Amino acid sequence: MALKATIHKAQLQIADMDRHVYGDHNLTIARHPSETDERMMVRILAYALHVPADELRGRLEFTKGLSDVDEPELWQLDLTGDVVHWIDLGQPDDRRIMKAHGRADRVTVISYASSTPVWWGQLAGKLTRAPKLTVWQIPAEQSQALAALAERSMQLQVMVQDGIIHMSTPHASVEITPQALKLGSD
Repeated sequence: MALKATIHKAQLQIADMDRHVYGDHNLTIARHPSETDERMMVRILAYALHVPADELRGRLEFTKGLSDVDEPELWQLDLTGDVVHWIDLGQPDDRRIMKAHGRADRVTVISYASSTPVWWGQLAGKLTRAPKLTVWQIPAEQSQALAALAERSMQLQVMVQDGIIHMSTPHASVEITPQALKLGSD
């Protein structure tokens, strides 16, 4: 018998002063049996960092992710079904990134493993022809600290100011300083 996803709930308060995006979001996260707390929390962080200020061009949504290799972790689809923003986590290969680049208005990759410099060193030259691509690195020790915030039911606050992110619960807080490896033209 196949294992089923575990459902996590998060009440997420966002105060992104860099983008002037503020709001409360009730998230339901289906965690694949093979997904770690770290990866799930990076997914929530990606949501907080990329949720649009309004839904005129569609909502940002969690996808089937690990269960469907043809979908990213999150995406924003417009009313016609076109992909406005494709967000992948980890270290996808250049073929997957370029396929996403051809389908979406914007592509963001967030890598959080300690092996990110090696992965990016092998791909950077191949992705120079991807102007809509943005790649971020979350330092591994910071993404691992995010894992400690994971619970089945969470109250999370995310504050972003001057490129520094503070994610906190009523019991703990983690500071995250993402590093841009490649900035796309938005």
